Amino acid sequence: MAKDFKISIQMKGEDAHLKLSGDFDGTSAHELLNVLRRSCAPCSKVYLHADSLKTLHRFGLQVFHSNFDLLKGKSLDLVFIGEHASRLAPEKGMLFDLNISIIPPASQPEITSRQYD
Repeated sequence: MAKDFKISIQMKGEDAHLKLSGDFDGTSAHELLNVLRRSCAPCSKVYLHADSLKTLHRFGLQVFHSNFDLLKGKSLDLVFIGEHASRLAPEKGMLFDLNISIIPPASQPEITSRQYD
């Protein structure tokens, strides 16, 4: 794992806010997937705040996107927020029910949503 990668979790009712910071590599990707699978199971919506990520390594993104099937069977709304939101959010359609939204930085007020069934 990147030595400075951290996930801070704050629960607000049924929603979880995950603040990601540091460098995002392959091990960090697995750690994030495990947190989503285990800690966010009872949540209805999970916000992934990506503003504090320093570097998103290509391999880390590939690991994260290619292992999204670990969330199979979870009915989650995932909201990716911040500067790195569009790179962190998966692009391909998944084989299971996930709602993915991307909220770019404040300088870009557009919000895009993707439904994966």
